[in-house]
Amino acid sequence: MKLVEDFEEYQIISMNKKMKTENWNGVILKRPDPQIIWEDKESAQKIDAIYHRSNKGGGKWEIKNPALKPSWQIHYKDLTFNLKLMGFKHTGLFPEQAYNWNLIMNKIAKASSPVKVLNLFAYTGAASLAALKAGAEVVHVDSSRGMVDWAKENVKSSHLADKPIRFIVDDVVKFVKREIRRNHSYDIILMDPPSFGRGSNKEIWDIEEDLYNLVSLCTQIFKEDGLLFLINSYTTGLSKTVLENILLKTVNQKSAGFISSDELGIKMKNSNLILPCGIYARWEKEQDDK
Repeated sequence: MKLVEDFEEYQIISMNKKMKTENWNGVILKRPDPQIIWEDKESAQKIDAIYHRSNKGGGKWEIKNPALKPSWQIHYKDLTFNLKLMGFKHTGLFPEQAYNWNLIMNKIAKASSPVKVLNLFAYTGAASLAALKAGAEVVHVDSSRGMVDWAKENVKSSHLADKPIRFIVDDVVKFVKREIRRNHSYDIILMDPPSFGRGSNKEIWDIEEDLYNLVSLCTQIFKEDGLLFLINSYTTGLSKTVLENILLKTVNQKSAGFISSDELGIKMKNSNLILPCGIYARWEKEQDDK
Protein backbone atom coordinates (compact mmCIF):
# COMPACT_ATOMS: atom_id res chain seq x y z
CA MET A 1 0.00 0.00 0.00
CA LYS A 2 1.22 3.51 -0.86
CA LEU A 3 0.75 5.89 2.06
CA VAL A 4 0.46 9.67 2.03
CA GLU A 5 2.20 10.95 5.13
CA ASP A 6 3.31 14.46 4.13
CA PHE A 7 -0.06 16.22 3.73
CA GLU A 8 0.49 18.60 6.62
CA GLU A 9 -2.88 20.40 6.45
CA TYR A 10 -4.96 17.19 6.33
CA GLN A 11 -5.16 14.53 9.05
CA ILE A 12 -7.49 11.71 10.00
CA ILE A 13 -7.88 12.17 13.75
CA SER A 14 -10.24 9.30 14.59
CA MET A 15 -11.99 6.33 12.98
CA ASN A 16 -14.84 4.52 14.67
CA LYS A 17 -17.92 2.52 13.58
CA LYS A 18 -18.03 3.51 9.88
CA MET A 19 -17.24 7.18 10.61
CA LYS A 20 -14.02 9.17 10.28
CA THR A 21 -13.18 12.53 11.84
CA GLU A 22 -10.79 14.66 9.81
CA ASN A 23 -8.94 17.94 10.13
CA TRP A 24 -9.04 19.88 6.85
CA ASN A 25 -6.73 22.80 7.61
CA GLY A 26 -8.52 23.63 10.83
CA VAL A 27 -12.03 22.58 9.75
CA ILE A 28 -13.11 19.41 11.58
CA LEU A 29 -15.48 17.18 9.61
CA LYS A 30 -17.08 13.86 10.48
CA ARG A 31 -18.05 11.67 7.51
CA PRO A 32 -19.11 8.09 6.80
CA ASP A 33 -16.62 5.55 5.46
CA PRO A 34 -17.77 1.95 4.87
CA GLN A 35 -14.24 0.59 5.34
CA ILE A 36 -14.22 1.51 9.04
CA ILE A 37 -15.91 -1.52 10.58
CA TRP A 38 -13.91 -1.48 13.82
CA GLU A 39 -14.45 0.36 17.10
CA ASP A 40 -12.02 2.91 18.49
CA LYS A 41 -11.93 6.07 20.59
CA GLU A 42 -13.73 9.11 19.17
CA SER A 43 -11.92 12.40 18.77
CA ALA A 44 -12.57 14.90 21.54
CA GLN A 45 -12.28 17.83 19.12
CA LYS A 46 -15.30 19.96 18.40
CA ILE A 47 -16.94 19.05 15.08
CA ASP A 48 -17.66 21.80 12.55
CA ALA A 49 -19.93 19.65 10.35
CA ILE A 50 -21.13 16.06 10.22
CA TYR A 51 -22.57 14.17 7.26
CA HIS A 52 -25.61 12.00 7.99
CA ARG A 53 -26.33 9.24 5.53
CA SER A 54 -30.01 8.62 4.73
CA ASN A 55 -31.60 5.18 4.75
CA LYS A 56 -33.19 6.15 1.42
CA GLY A 57 -29.82 6.91 -0.18
CA GLY A 58 -27.67 10.02 -0.16
CA GLY A 59 -27.72 12.18 2.92
CA LYS A 60 -26.99 15.70 4.10
CA TRP A 61 -24.56 17.81 6.09
CA GLU A 62 -25.41 19.07 9.56
CA ILE A 63 -23.52 22.29 10.27
CA LYS A 64 -22.44 22.23 13.91
CA ASN A 65 -20.43 25.45 13.78
CA PRO A 66 -22.48 28.45 12.53
CA ALA A 67 -19.23 30.28 11.74
CA LEU A 68 -18.15 27.65 9.21
CA LYS A 69 -17.51 29.31 5.85
CA PRO A 70 -19.10 27.84 2.69
CA SER A 71 -15.62 27.55 1.16
CA TRP A 72 -12.09 27.39 2.58
CA GLN A 73 -8.63 26.47 1.35
CA ILE A 74 -6.11 23.72 1.95
CA HIS A 75 -2.54 23.53 0.67
CA TYR A 76 -0.26 20.70 -0.41
CA LYS A 77 3.27 21.84 -1.20
CA ASP A 78 2.78 24.72 -3.68
CA LEU A 79 -0.78 23.72 -4.65
CA THR A 80 -3.91 25.39 -3.26
CA PHE A 81 -7.33 23.75 -3.28
CA ASN A 82 -10.72 25.30 -2.55
CA LEU A 83 -12.91 23.04 -0.42
CA LYS A 84 -16.69 22.96 -0.07
CA LEU A 85 -19.23 20.65 1.55
CA MET A 86 -20.77 18.72 -1.35
CA GLY A 87 -24.14 17.01 -1.45
CA PHE A 88 -22.70 13.49 -1.26
CA LYS A 89 -20.30 13.77 1.73
CA HIS A 90 -17.30 14.98 -0.33
CA THR A 91 -15.22 18.16 -0.10
CA GLY A 92 -13.82 18.35 -3.64
CA LEU A 93 -10.47 16.73 -2.84
CA PHE A 94 -9.12 13.22 -2.23
CA PRO A 95 -5.93 13.68 -0.13
CA GLU A 96 -4.66 10.14 -0.76
CA GLN A 97 -4.13 11.14 -4.39
CA ALA A 98 -1.13 13.22 -3.29
CA TYR A 99 0.89 10.06 -3.97
CA ASN A 100 -0.09 10.26 -7.64
CA TRP A 101 0.38 14.04 -7.81
CA ASN A 102 3.99 13.52 -6.77
CA LEU A 103 4.43 10.75 -9.33
CA ILE A 104 3.02 12.95 -12.10
CA MET A 105 5.22 15.91 -11.18
CA ASN A 106 8.29 13.69 -11.04
CA LYS A 107 7.62 12.20 -14.50
CA ILE A 108 7.19 15.64 -16.03
CA ALA A 109 10.25 17.08 -14.29
CA LYS A 110 12.45 14.26 -15.62
CA ALA A 111 11.11 14.42 -19.20
CA SER A 112 13.59 15.47 -21.88
CA SER A 113 10.98 17.27 -23.99
CA PRO A 114 7.69 19.18 -23.42
CA VAL A 115 4.94 17.02 -21.95
CA LYS A 116 1.26 17.05 -22.91
CA VAL A 117 -1.20 15.63 -20.36
CA LEU A 118 -4.82 14.49 -20.81
CA ASN A 119 -6.82 14.31 -17.58
CA LEU A 120 -10.17 12.49 -18.01
CA PHE A 121 -12.96 12.53 -15.40
CA ALA A 122 -10.78 15.35 -14.10
CA TYR A 123 -13.11 16.46 -11.27
CA THR A 124 -11.84 19.59 -9.46
CA GLY A 125 -8.44 19.35 -11.09
CA ALA A 126 -5.91 18.29 -8.46
CA ALA A 127 -3.93 16.15 -10.93
CA SER A 128 -4.24 18.90 -13.54
CA LEU A 129 -2.71 21.38 -11.07
CA ALA A 130 0.16 19.00 -10.33
CA ALA A 131 0.91 18.60 -14.04
CA LEU A 132 0.69 22.35 -14.68
CA LYS A 133 2.97 23.10 -11.73
CA ALA A 134 5.56 20.68 -13.12
CA GLY A 135 5.53 22.46 -16.49
CA ALA A 136 3.23 20.35 -18.67
CA GLU A 137 0.50 21.42 -21.08
CA VAL A 138 -2.82 20.05 -19.81
CA VAL A 139 -6.21 19.19 -21.30
CA HIS A 140 -8.77 18.83 -18.49
CA VAL A 141 -12.01 17.01 -19.35
CA ASP A 142 -15.09 16.49 -17.18
CA SER A 143 -18.79 16.21 -18.05
CA SER A 144 -19.82 18.49 -15.16
CA ARG A 145 -19.58 22.21 -15.79
CA GLY A 146 -19.70 22.80 -12.05
CA MET A 147 -16.62 20.63 -11.49
CA VAL A 148 -14.76 22.33 -14.35
CA ASP A 149 -15.58 25.76 -12.90
CA TRP A 150 -14.29 24.53 -9.53
CA ALA A 151 -11.08 23.33 -11.21
CA LYS A 152 -10.65 26.79 -12.70
CA GLU A 153 -10.92 28.25 -9.18
CA ASN A 154 -8.18 25.89 -7.99
CA VAL A 155 -5.91 26.79 -10.90
CA LYS A 156 -6.35 30.48 -10.12
CA SER A 157 -5.78 29.99 -6.38
CA SER A 158 -2.57 28.07 -7.12
CA HIS A 159 -1.33 30.98 -9.29
CA LEU A 160 -1.27 28.79 -12.40
CA ALA A 161 -3.82 30.67 -14.51
CA ASP A 162 -1.11 31.76 -16.95
CA LYS A 163 -0.07 28.16 -17.64
CA PRO A 164 -1.24 26.16 -20.71
CA ILE A 165 -4.48 24.39 -19.76
CA ARG A 166 -7.68 23.79 -21.74
CA PHE A 167 -10.90 23.06 -19.87
CA ILE A 168 -13.40 20.86 -21.70
CA VAL A 169 -16.97 20.13 -20.56
CA ASP A 170 -17.86 16.94 -22.42
CA ASP A 171 -18.46 13.21 -22.26
CA VAL A 172 -14.97 11.70 -22.09
CA VAL A 173 -15.62 8.95 -24.66
CA LYS A 174 -16.92 11.44 -27.22
CA PHE A 175 -13.97 13.72 -26.56
CA VAL A 176 -11.42 10.93 -27.01
CA LYS A 177 -13.05 9.89 -30.30
CA ARG A 178 -12.75 13.48 -31.55
CA GLU A 179 -9.09 13.57 -30.53
CA ILE A 180 -8.51 10.40 -32.54
CA ARG A 181 -10.03 12.05 -35.63
CA ARG A 182 -7.91 15.15 -35.03
CA ASN A 183 -4.78 13.00 -34.76
CA HIS A 184 -3.88 14.54 -31.39
CA SER A 185 -1.64 12.65 -28.99
CA TYR A 186 -0.50 12.79 -25.36
CA ASP A 187 2.55 11.83 -23.31
CA ILE A 188 0.54 11.22 -20.12
CA ILE A 189 -3.08 10.08 -19.81
CA LEU A 190 -4.82 10.13 -16.43
CA MET A 191 -8.31 8.93 -15.58
CA ASP A 192 -10.38 8.63 -12.42
CA PRO A 193 -13.59 7.02 -13.68
CA PRO A 194 -16.69 6.82 -11.47
CA SER A 195 -18.56 3.58 -11.01
CA PHE A 196 -21.57 5.12 -12.73
CA GLY A 197 -22.27 8.49 -14.24
CA ARG A 198 -23.93 10.57 -16.93
CA GLY A 199 -22.23 12.64 -19.59
CA SER A 200 -22.98 16.23 -20.55
CA ASN A 201 -25.79 15.04 -22.85
CA LYS A 202 -27.16 12.23 -20.64
CA GLU A 203 -24.67 9.63 -21.89
CA ILE A 204 -24.51 6.65 -19.53
CA TRP A 205 -21.18 5.58 -18.05
CA ASP A 206 -20.82 2.17 -16.36
CA ILE A 207 -17.25 1.31 -15.37
CA GLU A 208 -17.70 -2.44 -15.79
CA GLU A 209 -19.18 -2.02 -19.27
CA ASP A 210 -17.21 0.96 -20.54
CA LEU A 211 -13.74 1.16 -18.99
CA TYR A 212 -12.01 -1.35 -21.27
CA ASN A 213 -13.41 0.35 -24.37
CA LEU A 214 -12.31 3.80 -23.17
CA VAL A 215 -8.77 2.65 -22.39
CA SER A 216 -8.62 0.94 -25.80
CA LEU A 217 -9.65 4.19 -27.50
CA CYS A 218 -7.07 6.11 -25.49
CA THR A 219 -4.25 3.94 -26.82
CA GLN A 220 -4.89 5.63 -30.19
CA ILE A 221 -3.99 9.04 -28.75
CA PHE A 222 -1.24 7.82 -26.41
CA LYS A 223 2.20 8.44 -27.89
CA GLU A 224 4.42 5.50 -28.85
CA ASP A 225 7.02 6.84 -26.41
CA GLY A 226 4.43 7.93 -23.83
CA LEU A 227 5.49 8.37 -20.23
CA LEU A 228 2.54 7.37 -18.03
CA PHE A 229 -0.97 5.94 -18.26
CA LEU A 230 -2.72 6.01 -14.89
CA ILE A 231 -6.14 4.66 -13.85
CA ASN A 232 -7.60 5.37 -10.40
CA SER A 233 -10.66 3.61 -9.02
CA TYR A 234 -12.87 3.73 -5.96
CA THR A 235 -15.32 1.14 -7.28
CA THR A 236 -16.06 -1.44 -4.60
CA GLY A 237 -15.28 -4.95 -5.76
CA LEU A 238 -13.09 -3.92 -8.70
CA SER A 239 -9.65 -5.45 -8.13
CA LYS A 240 -6.43 -3.62 -8.92
CA THR A 241 -5.45 -6.74 -10.87
CA VAL A 242 -8.41 -6.08 -13.20
CA LEU A 243 -6.98 -2.63 -13.93
CA GLU A 244 -3.56 -4.18 -14.54
CA ASN A 245 -5.10 -6.66 -16.96
CA ILE A 246 -6.80 -3.87 -18.91
CA LEU A 247 -3.48 -2.01 -19.27
CA LEU A 248 -1.76 -5.24 -20.28
CA LYS A 249 -4.35 -5.88 -23.03
CA THR A 250 -4.35 -2.31 -24.33
CA VAL A 251 -1.52 0.12 -23.62
CA ASN A 252 1.16 -2.53 -23.29
CA GLN A 253 0.19 -3.97 -26.68
CA LYS A 254 1.16 -0.65 -28.27
CA SER A 255 4.36 -0.05 -26.34
CA ALA A 256 5.99 -2.41 -23.85
CA GLY A 257 6.51 -0.86 -20.45
CA PHE A 258 6.13 -1.52 -16.75
CA ILE A 259 2.69 -2.19 -15.24
CA SER A 260 2.02 -1.98 -11.52
CA SER A 261 -0.88 -1.46 -9.13
CA ASP A 262 -1.50 -0.91 -5.45
CA GLU A 263 -3.85 0.47 -2.83
CA LEU A 264 -3.63 4.05 -1.61
CA GLY A 265 -4.01 4.80 2.07
CA ILE A 266 -3.68 7.39 4.81
CA LYS A 267 -2.44 6.66 8.33
CA MET A 268 -4.47 8.07 11.18
CA LYS A 269 -2.70 10.74 13.23
CA ASN A 270 -0.84 9.36 16.28
CA SER A 271 -1.85 5.80 15.40
CA ASN A 272 -0.82 2.74 13.41
CA LEU A 273 -4.30 2.46 11.91
CA ILE A 274 -4.44 2.93 8.14
CA LEU A 275 -7.51 3.83 6.10
CA PRO A 276 -7.54 2.21 2.63
CA CYS A 277 -8.62 4.80 0.07
CA GLY A 278 -9.00 3.15 -3.32
CA ILE A 279 -6.70 1.57 -5.88
CA TYR A 280 -4.66 2.51 -8.90
CA ALA A 281 -2.92 0.79 -11.80
CA ARG A 282 -0.36 2.39 -14.07
CA TRP A 283 1.67 1.76 -17.17
CA GLU A 284 4.93 3.64 -17.30
CA LYS A 285 7.80 3.79 -19.72
CA GLU A 286 10.31 3.78 -16.87
CA GLN A 287 9.58 2.54 -13.37
CA ASP A 288 9.28 5.22 -10.75
CA ASP A 289 8.21 4.82 -7.11
CA LYS A 290 8.63 8.47 -6.16
